[in-house]
Amino acid sequence: MDPERYKMGWLLVAFDLPVGSKAQRKQAHDFREYLKDDGYLMVQWSVYARSCVTFARQETHLRRLRANLPPEGSVRAWFLTSAQWSASFVIHGKPAEQVPPEDLPEQIQLW
Repeated sequence: MDPERYKMGWLLVAFDLPVGSKAQRKQAHDFREYLKDDGYLMVQWSVYARSCVTFARQETHLRRLRANLPPEGSVRAWFLTSAQWSASFVIHGKPAEQVPPEDLPEQIQLW
């Protein structure tokens, strides 16, 4: 992958984890807590995003993610550039109201 094309953006993680047993529910809960503790923002129940200022940060968080994967289920990660993220279509509530996507955190905007 060309690091120059992916300098700044969002690491998006989506997952589908089994929750049929008490142990599976705990694993799913622990994975969500890991994501929040590592700085991910909950976009939807099983979709989390984390801003990354450099390609190296993206690789760091992908390594961390791999090290903390639950033993079962499906986890997928994508890197979205800031331009792709800002072009996303977000609708909330009823009646439906379109809202802008989240901005990069303030500290990252200074880079």
